[in-house]
Amino acid sequence: MAKESLFYKFLLWRGKKIQEKHFVLFLSFIVGICTAAAAILLKQLIHFIQHVLTQNMDVSQANYLYLLYPVIGILLAGLFVKYIVRDDISHGVTKILFAISQRKSRIKPHNIWSSMVASSVTIGFGGSVGAEAPIVLTGAAIGSNLGRVFRMEQKTLMLLVGCGAAGAIAGIFKAPIAGLVFVIEVLMLDLTMTSVMPLLISSVTAATVSYIFTGTEAMFKFSQTEIFEIERIPYVLLLGIFCGLVSLYFTRVMNKVEGLYRKMNTYWKKFILGGVMLSILIFLFPPMYGEGYDTIGSLLNGQFAHIMDRSLFYEMKDSYWGVLFFLFLILLTKVFASSATNGGGGCGGIFAPSLFLGCIAGFIFAHTSNYFDFTRYLSEKNFALLGMAGVMSGVMHAPLTGVFLIAELTGGYELFLPLMIVAISSYLTILIFEPHSIYSMRLAQKGELLTHHKDKAVLTLLNVDGIIEKDFLTVYPDMTLGDMVKVISKSGRNAFPVVDRSGLLLGIVQLDNIRNIMFRPELYDRFKVSKFMVSAPAKIVINTPMDKVMQIFDDTKAWNLPVVDENGCYIGFMSKSKIFNSYREVLVENFSGD
Repeated sequence: MAKESLFYKFLLWRGKKIQEKHFVLFLSFIVGICTAAAAILLKQLIHFIQHVLTQNMDVSQANYLYLLYPVIGILLAGLFVKYIVRDDISHGVTKILFAISQRKSRIKPHNIWSSMVASSVTIGFGGSVGAEAPIVLTGAAIGSNLGRVFRMEQKTLMLLVGCGAAGAIAGIFKAPIAGLVFVIEVLMLDLTMTSVMPLLISSVTAATVSYIFTGTEAMFKFSQTEIFEIERIPYVLLLGIFCGLVSLYFTRVMNKVEGLYRKMNTYWKKFILGGVMLSILIFLFPPMYGEGYDTIGSLLNGQFAHIMDRSLFYEMKDSYWGVLFFLFLILLTKVFASSATNGGGGCGGIFAPSLFLGCIAGFIFAHTSNYFDFTRYLSEKNFALLGMAGVMSGVMHAPLTGVFLIAELTGGYELFLPLMIVAISSYLTILIFEPHSIYSMRLAQKGELLTHHKDKAVLTLLNVDGIIEKDFLTVYPDMTLGDMVKVISKSGRNAFPVVDRSGLLLGIVQLDNIRNIMFRPELYDRFKVSKFMVSAPAKIVINTPMDKVMQIFDDTKAWNLPVVDENGCYIGFMSKSKIFNSYREVLVENFSGD
């Protein structure tokens, strides 16, 4: 009790002595330090586990331990989540998007450590996913819970969630600009004068801490030995389109395969299917083991023969088409390995898989092109680097993140122009087929996605339960006009839902439609409600996204529409005027400071 009293005194002192905006800057600095520490710890855990498990493997032949390690990894991670965490910690970035979309920004405290434990075991044992999404969820949880400790209000909490995510990206990749841009593009946090400084502080602080403890070298060693020439731009554009199609393939297949796992009703069925699929794929294609960053490093430095080490295809490493065929099979099957890892019980994200696939896609593009005499020679190293930006931009719908992240990861700033070209062309290509990123499409399908489009954002935030009006008196089809007049006398409304005895909505009675007969007593027993009721212009099914509700109102030109449940039973009415009033309240409450 004494500690609580002391803490409350501190809060009161802070409120009097330190301005809110200055205290937020201090918190963003603390978030940057904490997220960098978490990122460094996670990377060290993964590398330690991988080193212990693979240090004695023979590079010249297949290693049957690849059939065992990934299964153990997803089993341990799955049991940890199932029996210790007892919460869903997959799809970390999607969870952050949901928290921001709901303007609650409350992320559970266990996410500070649970994602790190599960993902380090998953990836260390060979799970074919990345550590970035778990560390982003960890960073966001640090920001959210630190803000809650100091009783920060909702807008500040949301900003601290963004600071945590930015710090996590900056810390794990040593890429401060990419951390900032990621929060704006992927998490769709509005960049205002009040938010830019905390985000920058968290990003720069996290990157600086990483530099201090892991060195100042870029994550991937890349030396540009071949200068990019302006004549290569048409090939860069074609590479961007190719990367956009690869991104589309990855997104669509991952959604379908994960949907297959979601339909399975028991954990053990998911584990068996995921474990078998993952272990076979990693045994056949060892570059899929873990994040795949060793393969990226080899391709960026022209050492592509090493990618076939420890595999059944080792003897083909000097074959021009053998290497190409091996990489093409990886390009097709990587998405199944990543889906099996998460679906089978593991924990990881798609940052690393998208970088991995992009590097391979760029290499395949240049390697194939260079075989033909009529094409210009393309630097396979340069195009592998460009492909990383292309696929990342397409999968995440984040071209700026792709450009800045790859430039900071590799130090390839001389390729800034082609990086932008390939990122934009890849993004535009996938945008034709998929309007949402792999992170946001699940929320978009449910109408829970907050976007930069302010009208849509406000509609997303509207509380549907508060908009439904339930003071409309119901009538039955067998009631007479006389009974109807008695109901009208008790109501202040001019519309009356007609339901059967089970509550099913059959139609509505509009006061204007019976005004000419309701004052003629001689007709009270002659007409029944079933005679003069009419169909509703449209019915709104409960939980329909608000942007679709507004579209229904626009299409029908109606001011009031009935709301029903999934079975068609009457719940209440929605009115345009009520929606407009709620819209104004939400706009003032949530966006007046933007």
